[in-house]
Amino acid sequence: MKSHLRSLILAGTGAALLAAAAMPGVAIAQDQPLVIARNLEINSLDPHRAFCDTCQIYLSSTYQGLVRLAADDRSIEPLLATEWTANEDQTQFTFTLHPDAVFSDGSPVEAKDVKWTFERLKNVQADPSFMMNGLVSIDTPDDKTVVVNMESPNSEFIGILAAPYAGIINSDVATENGAIAGEDAASADQAETWFLANSAGSGPYVLDTYRPDDELRFRVNENYWGEAPAISEIVIDQVADAVSQAQMLQSGSADIAMQVDPDTASTISSPDITIETVPSYNFIYVMFSPGAQGAELLDLEVRQAMAYAIDYQGAIDFTVGGEGALQASPIPNGFPGTDGLPMPEENLDKAREILASKGLEDGFTLDITVASLNVYGVDLTLLMQKLQQDLARINVAINIQPVASAVWREQTANPGIPFSARFYAPDYYGSAQYVQFFGMLPDTFWERRASGQGKVDLVNQRQVELFEQALAASGDRMNELYHEIALEMIKDRIIVPVVSPNLILAYRNEIEGVRYSACCNLPLAELSRK
Repeated sequence: MKSHLRSLILAGTGAALLAAAAMPGVAIAQDQPLVIARNLEINSLDPHRAFCDTCQIYLSSTYQGLVRLAADDRSIEPLLATEWTANEDQTQFTFTLHPDAVFSDGSPVEAKDVKWTFERLKNVQADPSFMMNGLVSIDTPDDKTVVVNMESPNSEFIGILAAPYAGIINSDVATENGAIAGEDAASADQAETWFLANSAGSGPYVLDTYRPDDELRFRVNENYWGEAPAISEIVIDQVADAVSQAQMLQSGSADIAMQVDPDTASTISSPDITIETVPSYNFIYVMFSPGAQGAELLDLEVRQAMAYAIDYQGAIDFTVGGEGALQASPIPNGFPGTDGLPMPEENLDKAREILASKGLEDGFTLDITVASLNVYGVDLTLLMQKLQQDLARINVAINIQPVASAVWREQTANPGIPFSARFYAPDYYGSAQYVQFFGMLPDTFWERRASGQGKVDLVNQRQVELFEQALAASGDRMNELYHEIALEMIKDRIIVPVVSPNLILAYRNEIEGVRYSACCNLPLAELSRK
């Protein structure tokens, strides 16, 4: 599916390799720490509260799910579960656990841990909790069998379990340190601070240390029950901007730079560095929040007018030097239901006509904030400045205030932000996650945020009906239903994708196994040195 455009680029000095040494009880591991430069932008290391790109890398390296996304980014393969079955209407799922699977403390992975994990994921009511929507009960007839019961059909449930946020936690260890899975978990759970210094999974790595705005350090899991990773220690260094990441890569102080943009990549000249440009499922979007303070004018027609005023191709050219693609809906290109969707259109005449019909030909002003982030090579503040110029053509002025990402998160919840930009990466290959996060269904993340917690009614009943049908369907019928849902999401004009950037993979030549993953960004356990 992915076509790779590989170019070898000139200069820099290679980092010397240290001798490999045997790890106790596991295969040979390479001792020299592998260093990754990226903007950490971590909101939590609690598996059920974390929700970020770096979180995906972390969770998929320290925890394991019942299943995982295969390297083709489209199929599911066994992991902690050796096999699974579903009943005919996709409401009951039965899993058999691997007999050899153990946590990092050496204790076995058991059915009780799966039950506890899924219940906590649902009840803690944090960002990834939507993945357990519809969970009714979990039965554990024996230590190695898990039966999950859903209130309605969910044909994507197996795909959901491939998300990093569905990794199984050692329930005994987590409970001892304040974690709670019961219905009061949202208020009573006290484990988030403990998770900042500890992991409790069965993955190939464990958390060594985390220092906010500094580094995230992994060490190999000496009790790992699978094939041991080649690198014994990995460090993700906090490096906020693309230029600094590239400089570290060229000097040899970093082995991989994860957020180098096309312009910066073109300045690197080193025979010791490989640059790969690959399509991605990631995207940058703008969102409207009609329920936010100061957003009273943002009804559907005004949102449509503003969307028509955006120069989409110009935004791609400006932010990533043309190294990106238009995206039609909040379901990314290549996912089920996206074939043949109408791409976003710039139409200033239409935008002005709509505003004039509303008596707004003289325009209006919005005060907004945007997170000071560079993601996928896109500086969100610069993107908003480009959109500021676009919207000025229809007399809409936006006053932009860059803020820290944590501040942005708080403000978008309360009092809300009328218009801003954000980013999203997939958690697994499947379209339901986008409907559950971006769709105007009751109590989705963006329905709550955009409506101002219900101040404005944005629920799209047609989406509700179509989504119920999609979760009970498969094959061509499922694709047709997600296509219809995508069209409804486009009509809502709440989430408007602006660019799906190509991904730049930049790494020193001696590093092998670097690839983009739709669920995990960068699978650390696959990395090695020549």
